[in-house]
Amino acid sequence: MEWDWVRLRQDAEAEVAGAATRAELEEVRIRYLGRKGVVTRALAQLGRLPPEERPEFGRQANSLRQGLEEAVARRREEIEREEETRRLREEAVDVTLPGVPVRRGSLHPLYRVAEEVKRIFLGMGYRVAEGPEVEYDWYNFEALNIPRDHPSRDAQESLYITDDILLRTQTSPVQIRVMQAMAPRLPVKVIAPGKVYRRDTVDPTHSFMFHQVEGLLVDRGVTMADLKGTLEEFARQLYGPETRVRLRPSYFPFTEPSAELDATCPLCGGKGCSTCGSGWLEMAGCGMVHPRVLEVGGYDPEEVTGFAFGMGLDRLTMLKYRITDLRLLFQNDVRFLEQFI
Repeated sequence: MEWDWVRLRQDAEAEVAGAATRAELEEVRIRYLGRKGVVTRALAQLGRLPPEERPEFGRQANSLRQGLEEAVARRREEIEREEETRRLREEAVDVTLPGVPVRRGSLHPLYRVAEEVKRIFLGMGYRVAEGPEVEYDWYNFEALNIPRDHPSRDAQESLYITDDILLRTQTSPVQIRVMQAMAPRLPVKVIAPGKVYRRDTVDPTHSFMFHQVEGLLVDRGVTMADLKGTLEEFARQLYGPETRVRLRPSYFPFTEPSAELDATCPLCGGKGCSTCGSGWLEMAGCGMVHPRVLEVGGYDPEEVTGFAFGMGLDRLTMLKYRITDLRLLFQNDVRFLEQFI
């Protein structure tokens, strides 16, 4: 077989130059330089040639192979540059076009009030504590002086998972966990915000899930006066310096004595309106920590006293922003939420 090396080189280089994509170029490379390619077949015949023809034949075949390898490499770089130029052209952005408007979000009103409550109490020297939302019955009730046959359990409409585990109905279990973790150190001074769960009817003022913030102070010489002063300062910082508070006797199993805290209505300033009726709004339940609760927490009620309070963050939010329907806080309606941007 006669090999026309000049013609073969011209044809191969023309095919390399005509390859428009990397796939086409690879096909040309395989056709000439692959395991069964033209150059490979030529070199395979080298051993069958007369000895005097072998040097020249080998030189021509190797020269063709080297030249084609260089041509393929050059063409591959050219194709990559062409592809990059085309991609950049297709993905080009016209910076003179008007921008796409981005809707501005905002903090949820519940989050706003929760952060404000934290800020107020952190300023009084409290720290934030957390506890599990799936709680043991012992922490949620027994340790808080609420045995299994106590009638106050009925009012909490609990959601039990097993006989001993439930979704917590209040943030008060955090009191026990914090005291047990700290005893006998003093003072214990924490707030515990978080979600709680009850089988409440979903209506404008109730939800099966809502938010509470618990407060606890245990130290030597703590009195009801300290409790009232703390909550009065809190109410003034949250609703304004003209806000007044009062304590009404009440009952809670885990405090003794117990009280309800009322604050002057922030909507009418205590004059009386359709929201409050009398000028006062219930704000929190509170009282002095029951001696048995102190003992369970690891403290001697003969040596220390303490106060505790609990309030609904949802209710605080509704009053602060004059929201009339609790369900609006959980429906994620942008028309409602964008009012708080």
